[in-house]
Order: sequence, then structure tokens, then C-alpha cells
Amino acid sequence: MLKPEENPPIIWPAGASLKDFQGTWWVAHTKSRNEKALAWQMQKKNISYFLPLTEKVYKKSRRVMRSMLPLFSGYVFFCGSEEDRLDVLKTNRVASLLEVKNQQHLIDELLPMERALQSGAVLAPYNYIKAGQLCKVIAGPLMGIEGLAVSEQNKTRLVLQVDILGKATCLEIDAALLEIVQG
Repeated sequence: MLKPEENPPIIWPAGASLKDFQGTWWVAHTKSRNEKALAWQMQKKNISYFLPLTEKVYKKSRRVMRSMLPLFSGYVFFCGSEEDRLDVLKTNRVASLLEVKNQQHLIDELLPMERALQSGAVLAPYNYIKAGQLCKVIAGPLMGIEGLAVSEQNKTRLVLQVDILGKATCLEIDAALLEIVQG
């Protein structure tokens, strides 16, 4: 386990901003637990990347342990030329590359995260649930219940349906307690 200061920089080149990166953006879907190793290799090849990390604190045998984990497990955002893309693929740490069709939209989504991390804010992973997705409650007294996620008036609700009646009911629930059921 790496100490927080032994992790790769969140943004490379250090001190740069995502909006200043030149080239085409891609998202590297890494092999399991290869995000930081890929970032180190990109740094050596001077390929611009963004790897948002978050600190995880936990206890192990009465000791408090700290580690930096990728905010988006399995993904590293990078920007560069076609040659840079090929260099990333040659690292043998990438399972696949996701093509970014709307480059500006990705930058607009990443810039607030960059700003938050640079200001010292602590970001935590959060379930991204689209309305209408089948979800399961993963904790609490309702654990195991499945239903459709609905977002109304800044509240998340889990819709429980009785198809044969053509009726449904819903309950308000914290989105952090929901997990998407894979079809």
C-alpha cells in the first residue's frame, strides 16, 4: 500500500489545468487495479492525464490506515495525440479505450472535479443512477428490495410495482443505499 505522497499526481503535467491540455481526449478503462501504474507510465512518457483520487481511511488491527483510491475505479482520463493513444495501449495496463465523442462536454464535466480537488475538497464515489433503472437496496432495514429508481423534486424514490394490477407504490430513499441491478 502506498502512502498518500507516494501516489502519482492527480493531474499531469503537474500545475496544468485540464482546459489547457492539447489533443484528443480518451478514457482508458484499465485492467483491474492498474489506474495508478498507468498514470506513472503516462507521466514517464509525458502524456497528459487526469486521475482523480480520494483518500480512504480504515482500521486494520488497531492501526489507522490511509490510502488513495481512484474516484472512478478502473478509469483514467487522458489527452494527447494518436501516438500517445498507441503508447497508452502498449502499456498492457488497458482493457479498452472509450472514445470521447463530445470532447468539450467531457472537459466541462471534469473541470469542477479538478477545481474541487485543487481546493482541497474531499470527493467520494457516488452511485450514478438514472431514472427508470432497476436498483436494489444494499443496506439498512430494506436491504435486498428491488425496484425502479425515480428522481422527483431532488428526492430519490424506489418504485415498487405490481404488474398484474397495473399499480405501483414508492418509498423515498437515499440514493447512496441503491445499487444498480445488472440485467
